[in-house]
Amino acid sequence: MSEEGLSTRGLVKRLMLLVVGMFGFGFLLVPIYDVMCQAFGINGKTTGVAWQGTEQTVDMAREIRVQFISSNAEGMRWSFGPQDREIFLHPGETRTVNFLAHNPTDRVMVAQAIPSVAPSRAAAFFHKTECFCFTQQVLQPGESIEMPVRFIVDPALPRDVHRLTLAYTLFDVTERMAPSLGLAAVHSN
Repeated sequence: MSEEGLSTRGLVKRLMLLVVGMFGFGFLLVPIYDVMCQAFGINGKTTGVAWQGTEQTVDMAREIRVQFISSNAEGMRWSFGPQDREIFLHPGETRTVNFLAHNPTDRVMVAQAIPSVAPSRAAAFFHKTECFCFTQQVLQPGESIEMPVRFIVDPALPRDVHRLTLAYTLFDVTERMAPSLGLAAVHSN
């Protein structure tokens, strides 16, 4: 066999190994992502349904700082944010915080808020009993709305957690929801 044939065969083997390696890495991305989020305390997922737990005993010996942040996904033109940037509470207390949204456009828009809690290990202890994130929000042109989130921080929250951050990202879902809401298809600029 010629020297050129051997080098081509070697190149093909290396490329095949690279393809197999990339394929395997693709399967490992989700577990790696979950481990990284856990290690760095990011992307704490919360459930998309109201918590149906029992009445909590309030732990008056502890105080937790809860911060609220918001952001808009690309293309979302609403102004959106919490009425209060932070509150202090005792685990087991039920609290309500309002988020404000305004549609400055000249068209009906539909939005969906996606929540997360940081540190991520605290997400399982943050219980929403009412939340605007459970449904899509429809705002007329120029309309504003006050959207409540009612929640309880479980007294079983690990004792070394003293601060939580509840973050929402607001997405424009008008195109997807327009047919089911009887709206004419709207194209954003």
